[in-house]
Amino acid sequence: MKIIIGLVGEISAGKTTVTDYLKKNNNAISFRFSDMLRDVLDRMYIETNRKNLQGISTILRQEFGDDTMSRVIAEDVKNSTEDFIIVEGIRRPTDITYLKELPEFKFIAVNTNEKLRYERLIERSENADDKTKTWEQFQEDGKQEAEGKVKEIADQADFTLDNNGTLEETYKQVDIIIEKIKSV
Repeated sequence: MKIIIGLVGEISAGKTTVTDYLKKNNNAISFRFSDMLRDVLDRMYIETNRKNLQGISTILRQEFGDDTMSRVIAEDVKNSTEDFIIVEGIRRPTDITYLKELPEFKFIAVNTNEKLRYERLIERSENADDKTKTWEQFQEDGKQEAEGKVKEIADQADFTLDNNGTLEETYKQVDIIIEKIKSV
């Protein structure tokens, strides 16, 4: 049985934590929308920070269509021979346009309060500017175009995960959701 999981959540909501857990426990592979953007920035020797990621995303979407990244991810998923696939970093309605056409696709929203997300962002330092980001800058990032549709699209999720507790609590919720998906 093939399983395709899409994850949506605001900045530092815990999408990567959920992805890593699923990969470890389900022999899964993952695709991230931001990976293709990071590849372009790295190739151009441009710093990988949130502003540059959002900028290159906007340019690609304007030049090649709003669904351009969605098409790439959907093709990657279709071409994968893995039985368990995770798509991380869904941010816009067009991001799931093609994934929703796949019968194996299930959509999970990861919810975390703003204060905890900020603390996690500083701690993880995924992007070059994360460690030094102020609370005000973090809040401003959340208002950018890429983040503006996250709550709207999260309403379409098949499942919602509350990631405000411990890792163990999050993992338990993930296990319950996966069991429900497998039982269908």
